[in-house]
Amino acid sequence: MEIEKIQETIRMIADENLDVRTITMGISLLDCIDSDSDRACQKIYDKITTKAQDLVKVGRQIEAEFGLPIVNKRVTVTPIALIAAASGDADYVKYAKTLDRAAHAVGIDFIGGFSALTQKGYQSGDRVLINSLPQALAETELVCASVNVGSTRSGINMDAVKDMGTVIKRASELDLMANAKLVVFCNAVEDNPFMAGGFHGVSEPDVVINAGVSGPGVVKAALEKVKGQPMDVVAETIKQTAFKVTRMGQLVGTIAAQRLGIVDLSLAPTPAIGDSVAQILEEIGLEQVGTHGTTAALAMLNDAVKKGGIMACSHVGGLSGAFIPVSEDAGMIDAVNAHTLSLDKLEAMTAVCSVGLDMIAIPGDTPAETISAMIADEAAIGMINNKTTAVRVIPVAGKQVGETVEFGGLLGHAPIMGVNKASSAAMIHRGGQLPAPVHSFKN
Repeated sequence: MEIEKIQETIRMIADENLDVRTITMGISLLDCIDSDSDRACQKIYDKITTKAQDLVKVGRQIEAEFGLPIVNKRVTVTPIALIAAASGDADYVKYAKTLDRAAHAVGIDFIGGFSALTQKGYQSGDRVLINSLPQALAETELVCASVNVGSTRSGINMDAVKDMGTVIKRASELDLMANAKLVVFCNAVEDNPFMAGGFHGVSEPDVVINAGVSGPGVVKAALEKVKGQPMDVVAETIKQTAFKVTRMGQLVGTIAAQRLGIVDLSLAPTPAIGDSVAQILEEIGLEQVGTHGTTAALAMLNDAVKKGGIMACSHVGGLSGAFIPVSEDAGMIDAVNAHTLSLDKLEAMTAVCSVGLDMIAIPGDTPAETISAMIADEAAIGMINNKTTAVRVIPVAGKQVGETVEFGGLLGHAPIMGVNKASSAAMIHRGGQLPAPVHSFKN
């Protein structure tokens, strides 16, 4: 029996694109706060390069010892808006460049945490960080950023929503790839190992290891064996498969941290053939993703993945579930090109998926207010449903609906998707705070 399990794992890795998507070290920077930004940046650099100096080496050792591919080694840090506020600096680009320099020094793939938590309003550092985002992302290579604009408990900061639409437009004018490194959240989680939205929450330990596991191809292969079976059989098959995948992630997290790390089981696709969440949904019985029934199939998939993860590991966190990034999923791209998948349908799917509107390319002439309104819609879904939602949209200068933009690497390519032409500007310019829903009162 043990030999069969070993052979099954080898097959998952070799033929079905199973991987440990990331081991991510979360590092608290609260002890790096200093009123002198130069001293603060030096403390930040020193702490990251000390704590994470062996992260890549350990990851490679685990890969070699167990034959498990670990695609990315990453670091997340405390939201920089909290750390830099004491400095009184007019912008925080210096902090972003420090993070980038530290990331290059330790050899990791990305560093997340150039972030602000603004759900209930702005503190002194939040506006500065948000205004710094376009330049900071354009002038760094490995830095990822996020802004949390809402939560179920606090409502939605519509001033931040408005500002982020402007920031995304400005960033797109400086660097096409800047917005691929920027996520706008509602109900952001503090232990997310996935980029671009990862940061190290203030309630997290000083240093922690989070492992993110992904395997859409494995789930699709399992479902091919239960063709025509009832939906409860499909759900159970997904749950059992997620259990097996999560056990592997727990092993990696335990070894890397010499303790039980947080395991984040997310079906995060890549442009590779057979590594597609859309194709899982089609295996369930949809002719093409985006047609009627897509949201129901995705809801079942997301729930079954979470149940399987919980069975396998007592510390499942982060953004466990199914991601639906358009540019990184060949099936999603095919559906957009076939006109079965629209932005409106993607928005509906975000009510039941792991996160939200992810890696979506839109025309470069889309107004900032329209982008803000897209953020507001997603934040409202997250706030009302008490779940994490997010927006990572990329306006592409000079491109119109039906054209394609190439991002390269794991980010793939994306068709330019159409947005509603009717203006939302008057609503967005109201600003203020959208109140929390009545079910937020649970104390």
